[in-house]
Amino acid sequence: MKKKTLVSILIINYNNGKLLNRAITSCLTQKYRNIEILIFDDKSTDNSKKVLNDFKKNKKIKIFFNKNKKKKIAALDAMNGYIKLFKRSKGSLICLLDSDDYFHKSKVNEIHKIFSNKKEIDFIQNLPYIKNSLKTEKKRNKNNPLSFWPYLAPESCISFRKKFMITFLKANKKFSNNFEDIWLGFRMGVFAFFCLKKFYTINMNLTFYESLGESKKYRLLNKNWIKRRKHSFEYLKKISNNDISLNKNWDFLVTKFLTKFY
Repeated sequence: MKKKTLVSILIINYNNGKLLNRAITSCLTQKYRNIEILIFDDKSTDNSKKVLNDFKKNKKIKIFFNKNKKKKIAALDAMNGYIKLFKRSKGSLICLLDSDDYFHKSKVNEIHKIFSNKKEIDFIQNLPYIKNSLKTEKKRNKNNPLSFWPYLAPESCISFRKKFMITFLKANKKFSNNFEDIWLGFRMGVFAFFCLKKFYTINMNLTFYESLGESKKYRLLNKNWIKRRKHSFEYLKKISNNDISLNKNWDFLVTKFLTKFY
């Protein structure tokens, strides 16, 4: 009997001790059983270490603590954590999970089925349930028809083949420490969609997403929001080696115009 594909779930954590147990448990209770769970704690100062100690004897789980200096830039520190875990992972399929989010019990099983049936697919994002409170959920629309960008789901909704990440890391290496407000999930989605043209979205809500933390900094049309949009286009130019024309795109031109006011 052919052994099932090993799926690696990578969890990054910083001061999410109150939610960390939920994230880990959602992985351990997956219908798909051939998984490994790698957790990176980025020098948390809350009760995260105590929570992690409760799982240290579980053979499916490997826990790593950051012993290096933090950049103290949320997007870059998170990317650093995911990359460290990826290099330690053994699975040929990878799922990302921020510690304040959690998976539907069928998530890994559904992702595995798609990768098994669609050999041409290297990158998948599912839709999130966006949790405005612990009792309220709503479905997120897949796309904004007025935007230049495809709908790019949160990092916890992203899964990919190991070979995709290897290719991405080589392309991203030269400027991995630049664009401090551009998160890993966005970088990967842009690379998959515009460069490799191997971008796939499934219309299933398989990840419960907490709209917390850094995302609150980017209110519509505020300084951070405009700065990030500007950096998003600059990142696209870099990762695509200026292979994509933007000069006639209204989204790019509006962003360029708004930037003049800041």
